[in-house]
Amino acid sequence: MTHHNAEPIGWDRHAAAVGRVRAQLAALPSGAPVRLAKRTSNLFRPREDMGAQGLDVSCLAGVVEVDPASRVAQVQGMCTYETLVDATLAHGLMPYVVPQLKTITLGGAVTGLGIESSSFRNGLPHESVRELDILTGSGEILTATDDNAHRDLFRAFPNSYGSLGYSVRLMIDLEPVQPHVRLRHVRFTSVPSLVDTLEKILATREFEGHHVDFIDGVVFSADESYLVIAHFTDSTPPYTSDYTGRRIYYRSIQSWHEDFLTIRDYIWRWDTDWFWCSRGLFVQKPLVRRVIPKRYLRSDVYGKVIRFENKHGWYAALQQRRGALPQERVVQDVEIPIERTAEFVDWFLTNVPIEPIWLCPIRLRDTSHGVRPWPHYPLEAGRDYVNVGFWSAVPIVPSAADGDVNKAIEHKVHALDGHKSLYSDAYYDQDEFWSLYGGEEYARVKKLYDPDGRLPDLYAKAVGRR
Repeated sequence: MTHHNAEPIGWDRHAAAVGRVRAQLAALPSGAPVRLAKRTSNLFRPREDMGAQGLDVSCLAGVVEVDPASRVAQVQGMCTYETLVDATLAHGLMPYVVPQLKTITLGGAVTGLGIESSSFRNGLPHESVRELDILTGSGEILTATDDNAHRDLFRAFPNSYGSLGYSVRLMIDLEPVQPHVRLRHVRFTSVPSLVDTLEKILATREFEGHHVDFIDGVVFSADESYLVIAHFTDSTPPYTSDYTGRRIYYRSIQSWHEDFLTIRDYIWRWDTDWFWCSRGLFVQKPLVRRVIPKRYLRSDVYGKVIRFENKHGWYAALQQRRGALPQERVVQDVEIPIERTAEFVDWFLTNVPIEPIWLCPIRLRDTSHGVRPWPHYPLEAGRDYVNVGFWSAVPIVPSAADGDVNKAIEHKVHALDGHKSLYSDAYYDQDEFWSLYGGEEYARVKKLYDPDGRLPDLYAKAVGRR
């Protein structure tokens, strides 16, 4: 299925859109804070109301151009991956890394973080960016590349979460795809044995005689976990599965050893049920599933429901009136060195009552800019990590306080030389935060490109919820 908004908009419409956004910025009072007015968000931390009018960037939500010969796309910053993928698949191409949820924007994934099952070979989304047009806090639009005068901004932009500026255009590399993907679900009865097998696959890029194009995993319990190992196939499969309606993708991993999906359905296999988080909204119950229109089985719909509840707390209040304990939100993705992954998962399963959890291996592509090529998310080049994702809530027992579980997770992650994504709740003090997220380099670049501090800094956004 191709969406109506997947047709490239062209350079003239892009230039006009950029002009409108610049005019909005220029109209703000001098020194007024700058933030975006976005219709969708994949951040999962509450934000303080700053009382400032946001910039309407809805006009920056398209694909400008796809060049199939050079395998490059020119994309506006607020373009969702759903729109981008529809435009590139029309040419037999896809972005190097497509995060799992349809309404994640390209600009958001680059200034934040995005991962997927191709990240063991393609790294993170910002590693396939050739150049960026960035709207800075001082109102300039600067083109940043890895070899021009704004190289420091190019390198500092990933994991800055809009605190150094907003991308209005990104030039990204694409890779060719084949029509279908074959998946194999390999079960393990212990997490250490899963990690051992994963290390071998990452070293050889093969499994049972087949090249590996994609790999991720799911831990259901200490004695039931799976690697999902996938590769492209251009031959006609015996069948293709459909997980956009009544069938639930993550349950299929437990049910059979092999599966086939179209490339588009593979890319969005996690979106229909928001991994498994839709169960908290009861839509995995068969009777409920039957009556919900298919168009509402999407992560962005669930996200709106959750954000409404976070704002108003109606369901939480009802549950507490029924005697239930209050809940602490534990929605996090963390990167753990592969050799410490089994240790972290064992600790997590013992201490945090959340299941399943997602596993996704990552290796940076960039090996030419030192040990830690991206200063604000300093993973080591040449080192394998595993993203561990867990998205739920836990009861706050009478002897505990809201935030205790998240703080314990932060402590454990960094004790194991890992890193935590910043799209959700964070509790670091300032000194610890800046030591972990490139504070010295950040301060230098911030002073250059936002000298008046019109954009909240990274600590204010990630921990202060600005």
